[in-house]
Amino acid sequence: MAVSAKITYLVALLLLVIIVEAKHVSIKNMLGSGKNMNLHCQSKDTDLGEHNIAYGDEFGWDFHDDVVGTTLFYCDLQWERVQEYHFDAYDFHRDFVRCGDDGCSWLIAAEGMYGSNSQTGLWEFMYYWPN
Repeated sequence: MAVSAKITYLVALLLLVIIVEAKHVSIKNMLGSGKNMNLHCQSKDTDLGEHNIAYGDEFGWDFHDDVVGTTLFYCDLQWERVQEYHFDAYDFHRDFVRCGDDGCSWLIAAEGMYGSNSQTGLWEFMYYWPN
């Protein structure tokens, strides 16, 4: 097989993996007992609706990355101390490697937001709440 044919094959295989492999995002409320949060997530094509998430519960969804690598899901979050907080729940450029096969998981805590890192297996503090 010629070098250019091998490169074409590898690129096609990579695109197939990106398209076929489903991703999962989950956002879990760990704000504390009795503290609910409101969550509204969407992409440019898909509105996942508004959800009221009780302490200890989570909201999640499955999707496929687009072929050109521009997949973006963003959310608006609200709870007792935060009137509205906008964040990217999945950004292909930031999360394709970080989230890996395990998906992107978020913990919403009183001090801010934690994101899972599939490469390290650790939760990383990602965002503080605004004052």
